[in-house]
Amino acid sequence: MAKKKRHRSRHKILDRKLGISPGSLFIPAEAHAPRYFLMSFNEQLFKEQELVSYAELVQQVKSQPEVTHWVDIRGYADLTMLELLKQDFDIHSLQMEDVINDYQRPKVDELDDRLFIITRMLRWREEHHTLEDVQLSVFSGPNYVLTLQSDYEDCLEPLRERIRVGKGIIRQRPPMYVVYAILDVVLDYYFPVMGAIGAYIEELEQKILDKPSKQTLREILDLKNELIKLRRIAWPERDKMNELLRMDEDIIPDNLKVYFRDAYDHTIQLIDLIDSHKEMSTSLVELYMSTVSNRMNEIMKVLTIISSIFIPLSFIAGVYGMNFSREDPETGEVFRLSMPELYLPYSYPILMVLMTTLVLVQLYLFYKKGWFNSF
Repeated sequence: MAKKKRHRSRHKILDRKLGISPGSLFIPAEAHAPRYFLMSFNEQLFKEQELVSYAELVQQVKSQPEVTHWVDIRGYADLTMLELLKQDFDIHSLQMEDVINDYQRPKVDELDDRLFIITRMLRWREEHHTLEDVQLSVFSGPNYVLTLQSDYEDCLEPLRERIRVGKGIIRQRPPMYVVYAILDVVLDYYFPVMGAIGAYIEELEQKILDKPSKQTLREILDLKNELIKLRRIAWPERDKMNELLRMDEDIIPDNLKVYFRDAYDHTIQLIDLIDSHKEMSTSLVELYMSTVSNRMNEIMKVLTIISSIFIPLSFIAGVYGMNFSREDPETGEVFRLSMPELYLPYSYPILMVLMTTLVLVQLYLFYKKGWFNSF
């Protein structure tokens, strides 16, 4: 099931209707009904709630302009709500289209003094050894941060817990710091994914050394595809963070850029890890081919030993299997050059002893040459 879902999301952009007006919204068939979550806080105040309607959400945000609001909408199977969202939060139609067609590359758009950011949350499916990525859309405002995502579950729960308990400085900072914190948590979750991939690479390496198979090779090639996909995500994440660092102080103050610079460093580390894992996966293919070749050589060695043993035996059996007559059937003349050994009373056991001795001598010579050391 996970593989099918991944296949659909990767090619979801191909499902868009052609020739439609830019900014037109079409709700995907698999979209969830929206759920509305709101966190309102400052140094003295904190309030968290899940609201039953969009109207109640907007009313709560507008009634408290003095606090920071984290508006978290999960699921967007409501076209009317999306149209109202565009009006109330001044979202451009093209930006909302990017939110709905949620296989966009990570990016950042600047509109006046507000930002529209797309990042991708990663999850490693251990049971299928596949990478699952979900788009997270972030809008910044004067006193709010708006996040939209297609799934109900995400990786932002540690950040929510920090806000709940008032840990750190997040309640004292402006909304742009909340934007940084969201992006930082998303990037932090990339590293456990890389750790899981590294452990999977070690598992595949052990499989190759123990018992390589075509299934193992398919798993390696699937892993290489997942790493390519991960690299296509990580590079735009780096470019996005770099673009945020270059923005004017009016949008991102210099005292906040130090935090974004730290997140940018994380993207550099992430890309280095991805490149390292890609090289390791390539080495796995080479190791597989080398191991299979070595096993084939061992098989050929066994067959060579068996053939070497039976070639002289076949020669002896072939020579003594020629049925030449000992005497002329008409005249009774004895042929002196005929094989006299055929008519000795102990010829058969003598020949068996000779052939056995020959086999033992060959086995001894093979042993001295070290041909049996790898068995």
